[in-house]
Amino acid sequence: MEITFLGTSSGVPTRSRNVSSVALRLPQRAEVWLFDCGEGTQHQLLRSDIKISQITRIFVTHMHGDHIYGLMGLLASCGLAGNAQNIDIYGTPDLVDYLKACAKYSQIKLSHRVRVYKVHPGILYEDDQFIVRCGLLKHRIPAYGYRIEEKDRPGRFDIERATVLGIPPGPIYGQLKRGEVVTLPDGRRIRGQDLCGDKETGRKVIYCTDTVFCDEAIALAQGGDVLIHEATFAHQDAQLAFDRLHSTSTMAAQVALMAGVKQLIMTHFSPRYAPGNVLQLVNLLTEAKAIFPNTLLARDFMTYEVPRRKLSQESLKNTQ
Repeated sequence: MEITFLGTSSGVPTRSRNVSSVALRLPQRAEVWLFDCGEGTQHQLLRSDIKISQITRIFVTHMHGDHIYGLMGLLASCGLAGNAQNIDIYGTPDLVDYLKACAKYSQIKLSHRVRVYKVHPGILYEDDQFIVRCGLLKHRIPAYGYRIEEKDRPGRFDIERATVLGIPPGPIYGQLKRGEVVTLPDGRRIRGQDLCGDKETGRKVIYCTDTVFCDEAIALAQGGDVLIHEATFAHQDAQLAFDRLHSTSTMAAQVALMAGVKQLIMTHFSPRYAPGNVLQLVNLLTEAKAIFPNTLLARDFMTYEVPRRKLSQESLKNTQ
């Protein structure tokens, strides 16, 4: 799992930061999942290493322009390029009407491969590798956060040892890889976990923007590996944050601390903290680190690889 930030500004783009969009690359399945699609996102994609043809899912947090104005252009380009991939889009009920209106007045026919789903709190999507959950945040209009959970993976199966033990290849290997206990034709009982390495625990990535500090964000981020959280304002501008229902750097850090995440990456910064101003983004980073030391400032085209974690066999025994 690899996160690439395509836009890290709030409201309007700046010379160095485009408006909101984050790409989650899933190399094991040659897919890219996009979170928000502000104006100019497809230009950002073209300047990155991400292949537009690999985008299969787009998750939209809410209907403010800095999060959706690039969506129709991207879909139109995918259609004109003959993108063979299905694209599933998730968003509030208004998103369906918005896309229909854009298609109608721009005379563009959306591909039959584009499907739009209305979000709701709870599980939105699940397959054999991932679960995507959604939670309602606290903003001026309905806004949702997303939690992407990678399912646990069994450890590496030791084929050499299985061969030494005289275990015949075939369906039995699949059972052993899943950790099952298998009885061989000669009566021996073999435990699958004895032939597998340490189990790899699934990684968890959470995306929360736009929102003021709220319990829902904490619940969504519980135990996450990476929390991407908006930090529109500095702590001294907290009143602005409350008035506009956005977060400060310290609010983002408090969510990370209370949720017990491993890494916080702040994004969605107000242009008021640009270089040359009295307060700059380095000040927001200092504020957040005072509460949650494992904090990073996102920047456009920054890539972060979510590290894998292994659960030892001893730990597995303790949890059984």
